[in-house]
Amino acid sequence: MDGTMGLLSISAFARRVGLAPSALRFYDDCRVLRPAWVDGATGYRFYSPAQEAPAALLRSLRDAGLPLAEVTVVLDGTEHQGREVLERHLERTRDQARTAEAAIAVVLRSLSPAGSVTEARIGGVELASAVRQVVPAAASDTELPALGCVLIEIDDGEVRLVATDRYRLSMRVLRPTALDGGPCRLLVHAAGLIEFGQWAARAHEVTIQVGPDGARAHSTSESRALVTTDALFPAYREMLSALAPPEYRVIVDRLALRDAVDRQADAARIALSFACDELIVTLADRSDAVVLPAVCHQDLPQRIGFDPAVLASALETGVGPDVLLEISAADRPVVVRSADQGSFTTLIMPVALSTSS
Repeated sequence: MDGTMGLLSISAFARRVGLAPSALRFYDDCRVLRPAWVDGATGYRFYSPAQEAPAALLRSLRDAGLPLAEVTVVLDGTEHQGREVLERHLERTRDQARTAEAAIAVVLRSLSPAGSVTEARIGGVELASAVRQVVPAAASDTELPALGCVLIEIDDGEVRLVATDRYRLSMRVLRPTALDGGPCRLLVHAAGLIEFGQWAARAHEVTIQVGPDGARAHSTSESRALVTTDALFPAYREMLSALAPPEYRVIVDRLALRDAVDRQADAARIALSFACDELIVTLADRSDAVVLPAVCHQDLPQRIGFDPAVLASALETGVGPDVLLEISAADRPVVVRSADQGSFTTLIMPVALSTSS
């Protein structure tokens, strides 16, 4: 018996697992994926069907760009070691993506035809509403200049206003009534946008115009410059795409929840919990409870903490009578949505409660 009973040749195994025979030979030489049996006379390699799962995992890890030395940890190490390696690689690839995005954006701007202009026309009241909702999420300190600004992004047939202070992120998506020109990004100081929003509210329509000479906003009777900065805004799209799907959802009266949070405005942190169609707001030590009727799609198994000022601001800038909270975990960003305005989204970071919470 030659030992190949039930085994697959390297060619047959390669077809099954989607790896080239040359790659399998390389992984054998590196002692990452050894054949089940090697013919001593011919040197032919043979593989067991039981090796298909690790070979497929190996292929996926390599497709994800994982270095071979780290692949071996995932294949042969403990589950904890494998998770650590994958999380480090994920963070590394995100950093590389952010760097590449910034570099490519600079090159694309340099490739724009000389004199090219982008124009987006938006309802004045709608633009003013977006400014009012997004500006509060900008940072008030100047440690990181970009965080004191609002990103105005014109792309994909939309105008997006985005601001973040690292503890919350607010985004409003507007549909322009007319759009001409290529994609562009403006970073405008949040403080300057407040008066701009008041001006926009008095106009029937506002046209944002971006060209080689800078950015301006026009109404039918007036024109004004938008003062921009070249600071690098955080990669917010990547942040949103990395959000885990929500495990827990609750719908509650927005103003009632805001009032309950405002009642604890002097506290360093408050806690929310919900079950049996009730949402309970307490201090971190579980005292001073306010119980609100709610619609709980699934009971939250543990309390979640918030800075009351951050949560209250998110509720204040919402629209409509109800608010939807979407939670994936107690230490992950919470999405605050309004059924009356799906184009506005706020993310807020929870805070740690005491270990006895």
